[in-house]
Amino acid sequence: MANNIEILHESVLVSTSDYLRIEKPERIQEQLSVKVTRHCFQPRFDDFESDWVAQVAVPAFKVYRQQRGGAAVDSFCSIGTGSGLDVLSAVEILGATRVGLTDVHEDVVAAATDNIARNYNQRHPLTIESGYGDLLAPLRPYAAPYDVIYENLPNILLQSTEEVVAERNSSAYLPPRTEILPELVRQQMLDLHYLALVQAREFLLPGGAVLSCLGARVPLHVFHSLAELAGYVPSFLTYSWKVQGDPELISDYERNQENGFGPFFFYRAEVLQARFKHVGIAESGENALEIERSLLPHRLDPACAYAAFKNGERIGHTVAVLKSELR
Repeated sequence: MANNIEILHESVLVSTSDYLRIEKPERIQEQLSVKVTRHCFQPRFDDFESDWVAQVAVPAFKVYRQQRGGAAVDSFCSIGTGSGLDVLSAVEILGATRVGLTDVHEDVVAAATDNIARNYNQRHPLTIESGYGDLLAPLRPYAAPYDVIYENLPNILLQSTEEVVAERNSSAYLPPRTEILPELVRQQMLDLHYLALVQAREFLLPGGAVLSCLGARVPLHVFHSLAELAGYVPSFLTYSWKVQGDPELISDYERNQENGFGPFFFYRAEVLQARFKHVGIAESGENALEIERSLLPHRLDPACAYAAFKNGERIGHTVAVLKSELR
């Protein structure tokens, strides 16, 4: 896919219409200027099919607003925002006028906050609440709950906090947690997703929803259980696929499976492309379990997936956006 981008010495420019797949933005600038830091998960402006926001979050936001009959969402929060593109997308697509954002690193939050402030259309007032630290905790001083809380958090476990700081960015890896977790959550490496759901109960407005962006490398029924264990009523908002943007993560899943986690699975990208070719995004969540069953014969364990990648094949995985609503 050819994308309209220009690499600058300190930022990347991308066409909003191309990135959000809309005719013309109203609430954010027509061209987004995005700065990132070394701790931030890098947007994939050269290949939207492997970009989490463009490929997964944006379609989910469109479906969520459609489910609301077109009604705008007043307030939106992103846990682990990265570059802030998820927040800007929510401003445009959901119509949010108050946004919250967090991430682990101070420099990531500073850059994301700046990205949002520079790229929204000032004809439409926007309140920005931000802080760095663990999950939603940095937003407690604002004491203002949200209609929608969105998270796209990492799964891969590292051995120590130092590894995250010194070697890897926090958007792909996480240090061990000290909380007591349900065994299903721990086994499938869904620690942060579960903890975010538990924390979100304090920050969610009545009638609101938590949208969890989940790389579906485990069976879909696990995600339903994840939300139920945290005290929510779950449903799938969308079910789609994306290219594995960082193929080295496949070998990390292989390592963790060898250590007793999982099992995990991937697919050849061509299989996913063919299966989802005629699946409408608005109906994909309702049909998620049926689609998953049809893909069973094509699953690759991490070792086979990584071998196929090294042999020149594109590897992908399915993605579910889980909608969790309070009981």
